[in-house]
Amino acid sequence: MNKRSTQILLVLSAALTLLLVLGVTVQADTFRDAGKAYLRGDFSTFIQLLKPLAEQGDARAQYNLGYMYARGEGVPKDYAEAFKWYKRAAEQGHGEAQLSLGYLYQTGVGIPQDHVEAIKWYKLASEQGYTRAQYNLGYMYARGKGGIQDYVKAVKWFKKAAEQGHAKAQYSVGLMYAKGRGVPQDYAEAIKWYKKAAEQGLAYAQYNLGDMFYKGKGVQQDYVSAYFWLNLSAAGRDNEVSELRDVLKKKMTPAQIEEAEKLTQEWWEKHNK
Repeated sequence: MNKRSTQILLVLSAALTLLLVLGVTVQADTFRDAGKAYLRGDFSTFIQLLKPLAEQGDARAQYNLGYMYARGEGVPKDYAEAFKWYKRAAEQGHGEAQLSLGYLYQTGVGIPQDHVEAIKWYKLASEQGYTRAQYNLGYMYARGKGGIQDYVKAVKWFKKAAEQGHAKAQYSVGLMYAKGRGVPQDYAEAIKWYKKAAEQGLAYAQYNLGDMFYKGKGVQQDYVSAYFWLNLSAAGRDNEVSELRDVLKKKMTPAQIEEAEKLTQEWWEKHNK
C-alpha cells in the first residue's frame, strides 16, 4: 500500500469512527465503501460515493474530491474543480485543504496566481501544525512573496516544520543561520540543522555541510567528514559538487580518502536496507 493510499484509508477510517459514534449509519457505510473502492483502484466509484457527501457539506469528502480532480484520478484532471472543492473544505477548517488551496494560489494552477491568498491559507494550515504549510509559509516570507519579505517570520515557520522533521525546512533553518538572516549568524547552528537534513538524504544539505567541514566554518576543519558529505551529495548531482569533492581529494592522504569512502559505503548500506 502506497503512502497516499494509507493516508486516504486513515482519513476515511477517522470519518467512519465519528459517523458510527453519531449513529449516522448510512454515511458510515458510504465512507466504508468509498475506502474499499479507493484501495482496489476503483477511483470512479470512490468519487461517485463521496460526491453526494461533499455536496452536503462534508469537509473530508470535499477535500478528497478536490484531490481527485487535481490528480486526474477517476475524472479528467481539472484544477478549477479541484480549487472549488478544496476551498469549500478549507473554509470549514480542513487543514489539508487549506494547504492545497495555498499551493494552488502560490503556483497559479487553475486560478490566477495570488501570493497574498497563498500566505493566508498556508498560515491557517500552519497553525494547525501542517509541516508542509509551515515550510511553504517560511519560503514565502523568505522570498518576499506577496510583497512581504520577513526573515524573522521565515525562520519562525521554518523552525516549526524543522522541529517536526521536515528535511527542506531543516536545510532552510541552517541556511538562515549560515547567512545571518532573521537570526544572528551562527555557523555551529547552521551545521546542526544542515546535519539533520543531510542525514535524511537531502543533497543540498549534504553539500553545504561538506563545504563547511572543508572550510572549517563553525567546526574544526575535517577533510574526511567534508569528503564524506560531498561524496553523498555528488551522487546523481551536477558537476559542481563533484568538482569540489575532487579538489578536496587532491589535498587528502590515501588513508583519509579510504576512511571517507568507507563512511560513504556504510551510510548507503544503512539507509538503503
